[in-house]
Amino acid sequence: MREQYVTGGLAEAGLSADPLEQFALWFKEAARDVDAVHEPNAMVVSTADAEGRPSSRTVLLKGFDERGFVFFTNYESRKARELAANPYVSLLFPWHPMARQVIVSGTAARVGREETVAYFRTRPHGSQLGAWASAQSSVLTSRAELDRAYADLAARYPEGAQVPVPPHWGGFRVTPTAVEFWQGRRDRLHDRLRYARTEEGGGGWRIERLSP
Repeated sequence: MREQYVTGGLAEAGLSADPLEQFALWFKEAARDVDAVHEPNAMVVSTADAEGRPSSRTVLLKGFDERGFVFFTNYESRKARELAANPYVSLLFPWHPMARQVIVSGTAARVGREETVAYFRTRPHGSQLGAWASAQSSVLTSRAELDRAYADLAARYPEGAQVPVPPHWGGFRVTPTAVEFWQGRRDRLHDRLRYARTEEGGGGWRIERLSP
């Protein structure tokens, strides 16, 4: 199975000087047509444990600005435990209908509790209950066990009641050290333009073209 990518390509002259600004432009385009890209804020988060063994999963981006990319999770989940041991992380935005990908390399750190609480209050009631009901990544004896936990919480906190923020739940912010913008081209001669920090932990960005 193979598809020819027929696009206008990606040139250095058309890029923003900052990768977060360029990401904002591409994200806006991906979000413009909901029928073309389903959940454009869905991203594959790849982590590795202290021994370097990788794992990946899809989560939802919940915010980004000049500081980086934010997602939320259970702090006792596999991804969070791996980030505690090894903060290096990769994010992949697979916008296949546009023949585009964005790959972010960086380090993850927990966001402040105030930021977590503010976001938690915006979640639907059912999702707030779900954050309590699921001991993410732990082994369940059955689906019924999870459903019982959710039902108990729904009885304790009916619709309209304020659900407390779980102490074991919160956000991570990924501070990028490199951001690659990938545009599919004909004959697998894709455009790959990568922003890389000019110095570790700060400074500006240099843009380099990678061979496909």
